[in-house]
Amino acid sequence: MSLLVTLTADVLVAILLVASIVSSVRLSRRITKLKADEAALRQTIGDLVMASSTAERAIVGLRATLDECDRTLSDRLGTAERYATDLAAHVEAGETVIARIASIVSQAAPGRAPQRAPAPEIVERRDPSEIVVAPMRAAPAPASPNGERLGVAAAAALAMSERALGRLRSKAA
Repeated sequence: MSLLVTLTADVLVAILLVASIVSSVRLSRRITKLKADEAALRQTIGDLVMASSTAERAIVGLRATLDECDRTLSDRLGTAERYATDLAAHVEAGETVIARIASIVSQAAPGRAPQRAPAPEIVERRDPSEIVVAPMRAAPAPASPNGERLGVAAAAALAMSERALGRLRSKAA
């Protein structure tokens, strides 16, 4: 019996030894895979660090660009406000001139309504060698409160041009 016990113990030890060798081989393969994954993970982390530093530099550049755009926009808005003020002054001066012309026309012909002269012709050049004469179209009356003023100014200008044409015709005759 002692031989049988020794033999079973040896077989049992051999089975356990084979099992430990198999598990060692499996663990060795897993460790090899983990080391390969570790290298890939290190590469990925390096790429992420590089990408984050590039992103930080891009953000700094974008902030600088934004500051420059803000300064440029402020300058342009200031310039636009100055131009708007100048335009308002010019419009006011133009309205004063129109009022003066209207008063001159109303004093010159108190009972006579302004008549429309035939539309003058405009010379259009489409090509340097070609000249086309087309009748001038009357502009539509504006629908603003200044429309009446513009109409009076246009009538005054028309009356003045008619008088000037009359003087030229009388001198030519």
